[in-house]
Amino acid sequence: MMLHFRDPAKLKTKKIVFEEAYSARDSTTLEQLKELSSKRRMIEESINESSSITTAIAREMSGGLTSRSQQVLHNLEMYLPLLENLIFHVGMISDFGQIVRWNSELKMQWTSALSSSSFFNFKGPKYFQINSLQFEIGMTLFLYGAILRERALEVLPADLVQSATLFREAAGVFHHLAHKVLPILQYSLTAERPPEVVSSVSTVMSLICLAEAQAVTIKRAEEKGTTVGLLAKLHHGVAELLDEAAGVLNTASRECNDISSRIVEFISCCKALHELKSKKYFAESLKIANQFGAAIGVLRVALVDVKKKKMPGQESWKYVLKEEIDKFAELLRKHEHENEFVWHEKVPSEDELPEPEGEAKQIKDS
Repeated sequence: MMLHFRDPAKLKTKKIVFEEAYSARDSTTLEQLKELSSKRRMIEESINESSSITTAIAREMSGGLTSRSQQVLHNLEMYLPLLENLIFHVGMISDFGQIVRWNSELKMQWTSALSSSSFFNFKGPKYFQINSLQFEIGMTLFLYGAILRERALEVLPADLVQSATLFREAAGVFHHLAHKVLPILQYSLTAERPPEVVSSVSTVMSLICLAEAQAVTIKRAEEKGTTVGLLAKLHHGVAELLDEAAGVLNTASRECNDISSRIVEFISCCKALHELKSKKYFAESLKIANQFGAAIGVLRVALVDVKKKKMPGQESWKYVLKEEIDKFAELLRKHEHENEFVWHEKVPSEDELPEPEGEAKQIKDS
């Protein structure tokens, strides 16, 4: 079972009317600006849950798409090219003062889904405003990656191949955001910034998505009867990706001290879960290789290690992890009982035990 972390998609935004900020000199430009505002309004209403249209009309407007995540993705895919076109043309204007005035009139405002202050603000959601079109495209792309993750989770039970593909697509969006989009925004940032515009946070999200894609691939491999040795490597690879994400997140917290602890907790719980699964399969591979004592040693050490960790986080995560720990403890008990009455093998000390190797799918630079 996978752990679910849906916070990144819980973004909200305030209305933008592009034709009120930009003065159009001809009717064609005015129509383009109005179309941009129209596409933006569809996203606003969808994520703010303020739309008055019926489910049937929403389905018709999105070309027959039925799920909310599909409809939001459709709206984003209609809006982003128009926004990029606007950024391109604004970038050709040499009057920097005029650009600053336009951006300030747009009042681009977004909430944060990963900010700790967002969870403890009793006056309602906190909005961040940064007067740069790069802020708008950065937040929109972050939302796009987050909704791709939502869609991947949505199709997970029925279509493992599509789910893994969607997770990898989301990883690619966050990777692009971290390396191509957000670095340009840095000069416009103030001290008060949402975590979503910090490049290292997008890197963390990319690594999480890669780990989730691999976790889905493992589920398919388990169904196909893949060898326990390879399954151990794959689970260990997920843990390594999450360990890398935790390291990058530590760097991100120095750039932005308002990051929610929930993402830290999610990474910790998820990593612990896959470490246990890796050790379970690794022990099984040792048993098959007639190293029964080493198998018991691996199980013992893994169980002691996971019980040492204090696992904060939401109850559903802790429940899944506890279930895995209980199964693990029962497996160890059976192995020890079998060894006592059948094999009589010596259990090696911790520093003599073999370690599983990782196998993780990485993403190429775009």
